[in-house]
Amino acid sequence: MPIYLQYLLGALAAVAAGMVNALAGGGTLISFPALTFLGVPAVAANITNTVALSPGYIGGALAQFDDLRGQKKRLWVLLPVSAACGVLGGYLLLQSGEKLFKDLVPYLILLACGLLLAQDFIRAWLTKRLAQGGATQLEKRTWIPVGLSAVYGGYFGAGASVIVLSALGLTLDDSLTRLNALKQMISFVVNLSAAVFFLFSGQIWWTMALVMALGAILGGVLGGKLAGRVKPSTLRWIVIVIGAVVATVYFLK
Repeated sequence: MPIYLQYLLGALAAVAAGMVNALAGGGTLISFPALTFLGVPAVAANITNTVALSPGYIGGALAQFDDLRGQKKRLWVLLPVSAACGVLGGYLLLQSGEKLFKDLVPYLILLACGLLLAQDFIRAWLTKRLAQGGATQLEKRTWIPVGLSAVYGGYFGAGASVIVLSALGLTLDDSLTRLNALKQMISFVVNLSAAVFFLFSGQIWWTMALVMALGAILGGVLGGKLAGRVKPSTLRWIVIVIGAVVATVYFLK
């Protein structure tokens, strides 16, 4: 395939991923398989994808910045833990090696699909739980489930924001809006810390990463403009089906 077509396909996949992330989440299920289709080895594809999509998390974090007011104490604890665990996830990825990670890919994709499928149920559970109130004593232990979520986010990333939101809901009593803002900031830090760690891995396809980064930013803008016109649940189902098909293809390989 001519190199310009590879960059074009990478850019289109990143636009789609950025738009999906802005509307429903799960964009990695589009951009990561696209890279492997273009012949990028699985580990390098995951790393390149992480670096390329990281700018897109800035918009989500800034959009809900006002809802972080009064959560400074939480941020001081959870963000350093998230950054460290994001790097740990990246380290585990590099230690996995190409063969092991490639064998894990279809299972990771199916896990991400399951997380997206459960997203509405998780939000409904959180809404009910927060309305009833819970034990605030658990807040001091929030760093444990959040840290585990961050390790997964640094390792693969697809569906990580759903895990983070669930982790926050296990131990914090607050409104869903404020927890979602906290989730956005944590997801941004996890992705950014993993991306910075990967800068020294020697496995980033830099030109493709740059092309995809621009595409992801454009996709995020488009997603913001389409918000309210496209039902997130419909888009989420499309991504789930795509992910299931991709996982099946990986299994058949």
